[in-house]
Amino acid sequence: MTSTLKRIYHIITFSWYAFVVKSLAAKDGEQLPPGIFVYGGPWKYLTFLNVLLQMFFFGLAAVNDLQCGKNSETPLNRCKDVLFSVFAFPVGTFVVLLFWTIFAYDRELVYPATIDAFFPPWINHAMHTLVLPILLGEVVVEPHVYPQTTHALVTLGGVGLVYLFWILWVYFSVGIWVYPLLGHFSSVGLVVFFCFNMSVVTLLYLLGHKLNNRMWKKTINPH
Repeated sequence: MTSTLKRIYHIITFSWYAFVVKSLAAKDGEQLPPGIFVYGGPWKYLTFLNVLLQMFFFGLAAVNDLQCGKNSETPLNRCKDVLFSVFAFPVGTFVVLLFWTIFAYDRELVYPATIDAFFPPWINHAMHTLVLPILLGEVVVEPHVYPQTTHALVTLGGVGLVYLFWILWVYFSVGIWVYPLLGHFSSVGLVVFFCFNMSVVTLLYLLGHKLNNRMWKKTINPH
């Protein structure tokens, strides 16, 4: 993949996510569906946090592209690779897979129909569908140097626990689950559900690593 195409891809993708975030911000002040932004606003939703994550990653990638010559060993490039491998790919893929799995079973558990009047369909797909093909496109656009697996999974697990504590904090503060689905579980069920989710994210990290190696085998291991 030529550096020019890579730069174009990163700039277009960053611009797209910036547009999505701007569109979401423009919703502030409009009539909200009951309970949607009670306590914590959009910052309690993994979908919103993921959109910010994707925008930040592709913005960082676009800036990194401005560096001349070989930049694989620069701190900026290493940061970009870690951000993609440990967070952007596994979390972004997880959001898409989990959302549409639950949505297909019962949308009221994750994205109630009342939200349709607030968020048009294109925003829904921008947050929950296009994320995955864009990430797969990034795998094709350029190789990424993955960190040591143990360190990556510990970091990913730590961030997952922070988000879990945030969800619990919201619930114990206002008595409302961030996602209606969580209200259907017992305490043991919640533990199992969260452990299952972390297992899925772990597998997605390993999948991203494998795809990267398959796609760029000759680049990563030239001999």
